[in-house]
Amino acid sequence: MTHGFDLSSPLVVQSIIGDGCGGDRIFFLKDATLYAYDGVSDTSLALKDGFFDVKKIEKKGCIIFLYKDNEVVEFDLSSI
Repeated sequence: MTHGFDLSSPLVVQSIIGDGCGGDRIFFLKDATLYAYDGVSDTSLALKDGFFDVKKIEKKGCIIFLYKDNEVVEFDLSSI
């Protein structure tokens, strides 16, 4: 558990410093909304809603991949 987040959950991903976007933040999906959690300020920011039926999220660089049964949605952090 990091800041109360279960990092082994498929709907939680921790970013690393220097990976391109959102370094050292935790990204998570809750109630179909994608959030970014900043441990320094201890705040969560809703990034976008409407992500229904997502089974898993991953992050590579500035892209968060949201995996559904037969579809992968890409959310570009640099677009916000």
